[in-house]
Amino acid sequence: MTSYAAYGTNLDPARMNARCPHSPLQTTGWLTGWRLTFGGEEHGWDGALATIVEDPIEQVFVAVYDVSPLDEAVLDEWESADSGLYRKTKVRVATLTGEVVAWTYVLDAYEGGLPSASYLGVLADAAEAADAPVDYVAALRRRPCRSIGL
Repeated sequence: MTSYAAYGTNLDPARMNARCPHSPLQTTGWLTGWRLTFGGEEHGWDGALATIVEDPIEQVFVAVYDVSPLDEAVLDEWESADSGLYRKTKVRVATLTGEVVAWTYVLDAYEGGLPSASYLGVLADAAEAADAPVDYVAALRRRPCRSIGL
């Protein structure tokens, strides 16, 4: 088993259980020195896609899962890592019980562009399902989004 830090739609334990049934939620925590952003608008069917970038003054809420090798291959397919859209990187997650080294997905595209309102809603709902702080969820819901018809 390896640790995976989910910051997007996979924050939702029910979604992860459906995708990766052999990979239990371990804990939640923060990626300090990173910020949530969006990019690769040309790759998304509904606007820009979630990713993280290094930023010394920001932090991103994550759920840490123990991922089995079988589920890791499935997750790579779900996250388009098998096609090169996302790549894996190692991160340090600050949890209530200490630091955990995990891997996560980072978009292999330029930062920029806006996500759709529906995608932001799914991200906020996932963060809420993972018990993210109320202010973190509210900030996700307030982010600028792509206008309909663009």
